[in-house]
Amino acid sequence: MSRIIATAILVSLFGIGSAIAQSSCATKAVSKDGKPLAGAARTSSVKKCCEDSALSADGKKLSGAAKTSFVKKCQADAS
Repeated sequence: MSRIIATAILVSLFGIGSAIAQSSCATKAVSKDGKPLAGAARTSSVKKCCEDSALSADGKKLSGAAKTSFVKKCQADAS
């Protein structure tokens, strides 16, 4: 019984970790004094963050349609 509970806790922790990783660009959208950005400043910050993190599986920067698709999905996840 304790193995089942431990497994359930472990699986839920992985889910929380991936949710935090997906919203990392949104959480990085803060001003120099630590306040969250809003409006166009937030949108610009999230887009730049998403473009900077557009990497392929082997660590090379994406380009073209692959980059556009990645950035669009990243921005949608951040909102």
